[in-house]
Amino acid sequence: MMDLSTLPVDLGSIARTARDGDALRAAESLRGKGDRDSIRQAAADFEAVFVSQMLAPMFETLESDTMFGGGPGEDIYRSMMVEEYGRAIARTGGVGIAEHVERELLRIQEAASNE
Repeated sequence: MMDLSTLPVDLGSIARTARDGDALRAAESLRGKGDRDSIRQAAADFEAVFVSQMLAPMFETLESDTMFGGGPGEDIYRSMMVEEYGRAIARTGGVGIAEHVERELLRIQEAASNE
């Protein structure tokens, strides 16, 4: 697992670049809620999206297999496969982003409740 605590990571900018903004919307929906499981799930979802986005360029350069014949259908299923790979990686321990996101969401929640 990577140690991201030493990196100058701006989680807000990463969340804004996530596909469809799902992670950012999830994080914003948690403001003011005290459900730790929801925060943990949002952090895990964010990591899954992030990992999927990191994997996507690797699969974009692959040529079509003659078995499937290529085309738009293969592109759709390939993107779905990459998303599932991201979820699987995050579910089995990930790369350590979820813990940092969870900690940041808790910090934001605490600061919002103190205001």
